[in-house]
Amino acid sequence: MKTFILIHGSWHSAWNWHKVTPILENQGHKVYAIDLPGMGRDKTPIEEVTLEATVDGLCTFIDRIEGKVVLVGHSKNGIMISQIAEYRPEKIEKLIYLAAYLIPNGKSQKEYSAQDTKGWLKGYVDIHEESRSHTLRPEIFKEGLYHDCADDITEMAKVLLGHEPIESGIAKMNLTEENYGSVPRFYIECTDDRAVTPFIQQKMYSETPCTKIYKMNTSHSPFFSKPKELCDIFLEIAYTNEQIGIGQAAVCL
Repeated sequence: MKTFILIHGSWHSAWNWHKVTPILENQGHKVYAIDLPGMGRDKTPIEEVTLEATVDGLCTFIDRIEGKVVLVGHSKNGIMISQIAEYRPEKIEKLIYLAAYLIPNGKSQKEYSAQDTKGWLKGYVDIHEESRSHTLRPEIFKEGLYHDCADDITEMAKVLLGHEPIESGIAKMNLTEENYGSVPRFYIECTDDRAVTPFIQQKMYSETPCTKIYKMNTSHSPFFSKPKELCDIFLEIAYTNEQIGIGQAAVCL
C-alpha cells in the first residue's frame, strides 16, 4: 500500500482529484487531496498566503502521516512539492510532477511561465492588487484547460475556481542537492497542454533531469479526461525501484 498526497494547481482545489482518488483508494492506497491555503474549502485570506507558510503547513501535515509518501504536484504547484522535499526528504518516497513547474534553486515559477509565450491562458488573467492575487477568466476555461474533458467539468470550474496568490509565483526556490536532490523525481508531460505547453515542460525536465519521463496525449487536466490512465502511471511510478539514476532519464510514451 502507498500513501499519495495530491497537490492541485493554480485557481483550483482538491476538487481536481475527485476522479483519481476513488481509483487509488479502491486499490487499497491512502490518498490525501489537499486544499491549499485560500483555495477550495480553506478559508485563509488569500492576501495572507505565502509559499513559505503553505510549505510549512504541508510539512506539518506530512509529519503526522506514518511512513513515507508519494507527493504529486500539478501545474504551478510543482514548486510546492519541490520545496517540501527540501525540508522533508526523509518523508518523501517519490516526487511526481504532472505538467508541473519544475524550477531549479534560486529561480521562480514566474520566470519560467514568462518563457512559455505560446500558452493559451496569457491575456485571460486578471490581477487583483488589493488581495495580491489573480483570477482566470471563465471564457478560456474550456479551450485553455479542459478541451478534452466533458462539458460538465467546465461548468463546475465556473463555480469552483478562485483566486491564486501572487507571492508564491515570484518566490525563489531554496533547494539543495543534499536534500531535494536525494528524492527521486518523475515527470508526466501532457503533450496537448495549452496552459503549460510542452515547450516549457520539456525545457524544465531537460534542465532538471528526472528519473523517468512519461507522456500523456491530453490537455492540462488528465485527472478529468483520463483518470484511469493517470492512476496507472502514478502506481507504476510508486512501485518503481530506482534503477535508473537521476540524470539518466527514460521516456515512456
